[in-house]
Order: sequence, then structure tokens, then C-alpha cells
Amino acid sequence: MLAELRKRGVFDKAVLEALDSVPRELFVAQPFAKRAFENTALPIGCGQTISQPLVVGLMTQALDLSDRHKVLEIGTGCGYQTAVLSRLCRRVYSIERHAPLLEEALYRFHALKLRNIVAMEGDGYRGWPEQAPFERIMVTAAAPDIPRSLVEHLAVGGLMILPVGVHEDDQYVVRVRKLSTHIQTETLFPVRFVPMVEGLPPRCTLGPQS
Repeated sequence: MLAELRKRGVFDKAVLEALDSVPRELFVAQPFAKRAFENTALPIGCGQTISQPLVVGLMTQALDLSDRHKVLEIGTGCGYQTAVLSRLCRRVYSIERHAPLLEEALYRFHALKLRNIVAMEGDGYRGWPEQAPFERIMVTAAAPDIPRSLVEHLAVGGLMILPVGVHEDDQYVVRVRKLSTHIQTETLFPVRFVPMVEGLPPRCTLGPQS
């Protein structure tokens, strides 16, 4: 898998090492365990997916992380992206709106002894104001535009990486840099993500085919 990621643009050594250190097979449902290292998205339940490794690698690389950074992640999901981030930064604060997914992710973090992750159930659009500002923000669901609330959570000089677009066939990863008086944006590459939704949903059930 790592060789394919290198060929397709993931060249940051630290990011590749982080990807190699996180056992992706532990973050997918048992029916899909044999496909864990395919470069494809897989269902994780509650209508959500684990992103393909290439997208995780490219988005993580674009975040330009260091071990001094405090990171906000919107969309814990199964916890795979969170675990990769945790290998590269000081602390990750992660928000998930689906309680069953969060519960499983927390179990995985504990099993892997990832002690620099703090996660909670919540509305990603609200962010985590009690812990702001953040040097880096990663959003793993597609917003129709750049959420103003999350820009406010960024420290000056900070970066946010997020997919933007209403329709799956018209989404792009955007890098946002916050300056003292305005933001700079850069469109990076096309993607397909589930939509970013406000509020908390009814509790979903994770079945055996999640």
C-alpha cells in the first residue's frame, strides 16, 4: 500500500511512517477486514465510511503537521484518520456526531494506547470552543462552504484541510490558511465524502455488516 501511495503523491516520510504504524485492519468491520489495505473507501456504519488510504495520506500531508501542534478533527468516524494524526502531533481533539461510532473508536484508541487523543460526541459545526484556538483543523465530511465557526477556531497562521462541495461529483479538498486579517484558500484535489451535517442524529445501530 505504501508503495502505491508514494507513486500517487504521498511523499512525506513522517506521514508514510504514521500510516504504516496504524493497523488499518482494526478500523474496519470484520466483513471487510481482508479489504483493509485496498485503496478504497469502506462502510463503517451509520451511513459513514472510512476514507481510502490515498485520501488520508494526501489530506494529512497537506495539513503540514509537527509534534507541537494541537489539532481539531471534525468527524472521528471509525478513528483511523484520528489515529494517524495522533502519530504526528501533540494532541488531537476529535468530534463525532454518531455516538456508536465514537464508542467503537474510543475502544480502538485504548487498545492501541493512543493517549494523546481526546474525543467527544458533538456537532462539528460548533467545533470545540473550550479548547480553541487550534494550529490545525482536519474536517472529514464535505461542507457546502468553509464553516465560519471553524475558521474562528483556527490560530493565526493555522491551517485547515476540508472537502468542500454539495454534490459528491463536485467536491474538492481545500486548504485554508488563516492570516491576521483574512484567509487564503487553495484547491488541492477532487474527492468524494459524506456530507457534513449540523446537529446530532438519532442513535444508529452498528450491525455486523457495518
